[in-house]
Formats: sequence, C-alpha cells, structure tokens
Amino acid sequence: MKLLRYGAPGAEKPGLRHDDGTLRDLSGIVPDIAGAVLGEAGLAALRAVDPSGLPVVSGEPRIGACVGAVGKFICVGLNYADHARETGKAPPEEPILFMKATSAISGPFDDVEIPAGSAKTDWEVELGVVIGTRAKYVAEADALAHVAGYCLINDVSERAFQSERGGQWTKGKSHDTFGPIGPWLVTRDEIADPQDLALWLDVDGIRRQTGSTRTMIFGVATLVSYISRFMTLQPGDIIATGTPPGVGLGHKPPLFLRPGQTMRLGIDGLGIQNQRTIEARP
Repeated sequence: MKLLRYGAPGAEKPGLRHDDGTLRDLSGIVPDIAGAVLGEAGLAALRAVDPSGLPVVSGEPRIGACVGAVGKFICVGLNYADHARETGKAPPEEPILFMKATSAISGPFDDVEIPAGSAKTDWEVELGVVIGTRAKYVAEADALAHVAGYCLINDVSERAFQSERGGQWTKGKSHDTFGPIGPWLVTRDEIADPQDLALWLDVDGIRRQTGSTRTMIFGVATLVSYISRFMTLQPGDIIATGTPPGVGLGHKPPLFLRPGQTMRLGIDGLGIQNQRTIEARP
C-alpha cells in the first residue's frame, strides 16, 4: 500500500494512492496515518479495505508528510562511505546518531526555507524508515518486522549551523521545513529489498546526487536493531538512514542553496519530491 496524508498543514486527512493513480480518502476508516494504524493489525485492516470503494479525492490537494504524530525523528550520519570521504571524514565504526526536531517535518512539495543568516544550506536525499511496532533491544534478524514501511526524505541541512556553531548537529538540521517526508509511506511488503534502491537528487535540473542503498555502511536491519539498544522505538518514529555522495558540501568548490532554486529527488518505488527554496518567514 501507498499511504499518505493530504490537506492544509495541521489539518491533513489520511489517504491512499490507488493503483489507478487516484487519491482515495481513508478518513472514514482511520483517523490518521499514525500510531496503532502503523502496526501489523492496523495495516492488515487497511489491506482488507477495497480501495475502489473509497471516496476519490478531487482536484490537486496539498500532500503533507506521510506520517502523522511523529514522536522521534532520528538521523544517521555518514552512513555511505563515499559520502563520508567527500566530507573529509573517515567512515564510522558505529552508526552516528542525531535527532532532527519534529517541527522540521513538512510535505514533499512544500517550500523549503533558507534560514536567516544561512550561507550553507544543503540537500540530502535519504531513505526513511517508519517504525510500526515498539522495538526495544531487538535482534537484527527480527528488526525488519518492526518496520511499517519506507518513505523518501530530504534531510535539508545548514552546514555552518551544524559544524561551526558549537554543540551537536541538531541545530543545523532542525529549521522549519528541513524535513520533507513523502509523498507516501510504502508498506514493507511492497519493498522487496530496502538495500537495493536507487536514490537521486537534482538542483535546478542538474543531477547532484546519485546512489544506491546497496552502499550503506549500516543497513536498515542493523540500524533498527542498533538504535533500539539506546532508545525504545515507537510506532510512527522515523529513521533517516543517511545520504549518498553529491551533497553541496562535497563539491569543489562547495555549492549551497539560495532562495529561488528547485530541488527534485526520488527513490525507486517511493515516489518523487519537488521543493522550491524561499527566504525564511517569521
């Protein structure tokens, strides 16, 4: 299934992308794509619904983040060896974890703000993992059973805030709109192998990132198991699994975003995002 949320920010309704390409309303079936809906029983109940009998959503509504009520937005740094090298860092021996504020979450086609005082806003196409059932101290062999599905994420970053202002990476990752998610959550059963997905990102029509999840240092199962040793993962938590090479910071000389540009990105089977960059609003 391809599950999504549509409508005005803060008032999104649950929906489903039918195989015929139409958007179907799920608000009569579930309150949101969140919480228990993402568990095995919740997803099984949705699979039992005939999508052709659901109301068709007319027009072209805004598409919001594909998951609601996200409790934790966990990110993995330097998880592609070639990306680590382009930033001048050695590939990590253990996953590098940091948090992105949930207030950064936005829709896949919403504008991305360039923060006030920013000179180094950057792009990062990433595979997102959405947790479906509680995970604490899970074995790697059992880890994927706790995953509801996968989505596309742009882990937008302000590099000066991240690395030149002291403290943790979080301040460079958490500005409003720095977490476009979606357009849809693709349930785990539709992705044969999360370690065999192509990723790409264009800026103003120029290909800047090309990669594959095959080259992750730590795969999805490893990450879910590893993170569950340090914090309990809850339904709706999101893990951004790292980015392949080609970020602005890695170019010689570096390339960074400015207002008026366009980012377009995608992952096999998970859809496409498109964002315009604008100056930050109060």
